[in-house]
Amino acid sequence: MPRIKALPFCLCLFLSLPAQAEIYRWTDANGSIHFSDTPPMLDEHHRVQVRPTTTMPMAENIRQSDRVTRNRKELDRLLSPNSKHRYAKSQQAEEARTRQCEQYRKQLDRLQARLRAGYGNDRGNSLRQRRRELSQTYSRECVLK
Repeated sequence: MPRIKALPFCLCLFLSLPAQAEIYRWTDANGSIHFSDTPPMLDEHHRVQVRPTTTMPMAENIRQSDRVTRNRKELDRLLSPNSKHRYAKSQQAEEARTRQCEQYRKQLDRLQARLRAGYGNDRGNSLRQRRRELSQTYSRECVLK
């Protein structure tokens, strides 16, 4: 009788052990990479080391998410237009910058159209010089900020 009770216990214990198998990697003559649990007979192969998975408790993920959410809200509050913080951008200043960038873009488009329309040698050089200066100003004030 004890053997009959011990048999299911041993069977459950044996089935609950983690599976251990070796994994082999090799490249065939065509350059294809293969993985298998049995090594190839003719090709040179390497044994792959499988690292155990890393687990993190879900509670830590939730705490980290809450911290990130709080930090974002605080940052939004500090940078809001009504804030007295030195990094806060006023709505008017941002709109003025956007209008100025649109003006630069329109000027660049007009210069490009004039360059495509044809020009004499001296006129083309001055147009390209103006386009270069305006492009640098546009990049400095609109793209890089």
